[in-house]
Amino acid sequence: MDFTGKTVVVTGSSRGIGKAIAEKFAALGANVVINGTSKSVFDTERELVEKGYSVKAFEGDISDPGNAKALIDFAVETFGTIDVLVNNAGITRDKLLVRMNDEDWDTVIDVNLKSAYLCTKAATKIMMRKRQGKIINISSVVGITGNAGQTNYAASKAGLIGFTKAVAKEMGSWGITCNAVAPGFIETDMTSGLSNEIREKFLAAIPLRRAGTPSEVADAVVFLASDMARYITGQVINIDGGMVM
Repeated sequence: MDFTGKTVVVTGSSRGIGKAIAEKFAALGANVVINGTSKSVFDTERELVEKGYSVKAFEGDISDPGNAKALIDFAVETFGTIDVLVNNAGITRDKLLVRMNDEDWDTVIDVNLKSAYLCTKAATKIMMRKRQGKIINISSVVGITGNAGQTNYAASKAGLIGFTKAVAKEMGSWGITCNAVAPGFIETDMTSGLSNEIREKFLAAIPLRRAGTPSEVADAVVFLASDMARYITGQVINIDGGMVM
C-alpha cells in the first residue's frame, strides 16, 4: 500500500467520497491531482497540502472533452505521468421518469458517464506507453438494482459497469486493469438531506445496520489500485454493508 512516486487523478474530489479517496492516496505517498467544478477545489487542495500531502487542484467540468484532456495533461505536466485514474465525478437530478426533462437526463449522463469515457480515453494513451495503469470507476448499487426516481442516475451508473468491463477487456493486454466499486448508502452531502423516514428505510435493508463512510469506499479503491489487486480486472465490488447480494 505504498504509492510513493505514483501519480493519481481523482475526478469530482473537492468533497465527499472523492475527497476521501484523494486523501487516502496522498497519505500513502502518492502525488494526487484533484478536480472540481468550482473554486472550492482549491480550498480542498490547501487543506490537504497543509497536512503535508502532495496535491494539486484542477478546476473544470470534465464532461467537456477539452477539460477532460486538459486534466490529464495537467497531471502529466505537474507530476510527469499518470498511474491511477479514479472516475468519481457524479451528480444527481432525481425525478420520476414522467417528470424528468431532457436536461435532467443529459446532464447526469454527461457528468457521471461521459466524463469517465473522456478521462479514461486520455489517460490510457499514457498508460499504454508504460504498459501499466489502474482505472477505478465509482458506480453505485443503484446501477445494479435500479431505483424509482433515479432513471438517469441508475442508467449512468449501470453504464459505468458496462464501460468498466469493456475497458478491462480492451486494456488487459497492455497491463492496465479496470475495476469498479459500487457504494451503497454512504454518509455524504448527497445523502445528508434525506428525511429520517427514508434513512430508516435504507438502514433496515442493510445487514450491518449502518451507513458506510467515504473512508470505507476509499479503502476499496486504494486496494484495487495497489499491487495486491494486480490480478483483478473487470470486477465490481459492492461497498454497501450487504445491502445488495
